[in-house]
Amino acid sequence: MKPLHVEAVGLMAPGLTGWAASQAVLTGQQPYFAAPMPAVLATLLPANERRRVTPTVKLALQVAHEAMEQAKSSQPPVVPKEGSSREDSSAARTVFASSGGDSEIVDKICLALLEPDRPVSPTHFHQSVHNTPAGYWAIATGCVQPSLSVSAYDNTFVAGFREAAALAWAESARVLLVAYDLPLLFPLAERRAIGAPFGVALLLNPAPTVDRLATLRLGRSATGSADRLDDRALEHLRTGNPAARALPLLCAIARRAVGLVALPAEDETVLPVEVAP
Repeated sequence: MKPLHVEAVGLMAPGLTGWAASQAVLTGQQPYFAAPMPAVLATLLPANERRRVTPTVKLALQVAHEAMEQAKSSQPPVVPKEGSSREDSSAARTVFASSGGDSEIVDKICLALLEPDRPVSPTHFHQSVHNTPAGYWAIATGCVQPSLSVSAYDNTFVAGFREAAALAWAESARVLLVAYDLPLLFPLAERRAIGAPFGVALLLNPAPTVDRLATLRLGRSATGSADRLDDRALEHLRTGNPAARALPLLCAIARRAVGLVALPAEDETVLPVEVAP
């Protein structure tokens, strides 16, 4: 199995406000408590764009930015070449993964379609596509690297993880995986229950780096049960949001120990991942 190195992690959820601040919970040193999540402001974006974006975009950009800033702080500064984009020193291909996309925008469009003249906002229409966060990431950072946006219902994190790993190995390049989902509004929430917002970003590199957080090796899909968490509240968060299926992997990375993590894949199978510090 080819290795894949984790350079940095971004994390945002109720009670988990950033990778560094979440270490005590992820390592089991203190119990998880779903404290209110602080406001996410999307300060990366220009003011005009910032006013238009939704909580979904803000959450995706927040965790992506945290991971890239974390990686930047552990590397010596690089002077960009003349004429290069402002993110050349930390550029990465991206994979954005969300099971439902921007449900707030979908809700607004559906309500507009019930009106006599169907007054769908052009802004809402262009924000309704699944790759909207990827587009705003490019606007915010000036990054012109390739980007993919994927969705696979409850298995979205593993689908995005596999896509990011394949891209990293095939292109011999760093890939930023960003997975995120927010609770849906009524009446969509009656058909699709997501308990709490959750966003995570993993900066993956096929080449080893000095300050890497972990080295991963992905195995073949196998029949079995996905790993569960001992902390009941944290397990409730894991099962209540497709992006939060990443939590057993995040806990293993935070503990900096050798281990095997089984992530839920599809058709009652799991993706085994070897984790080494």
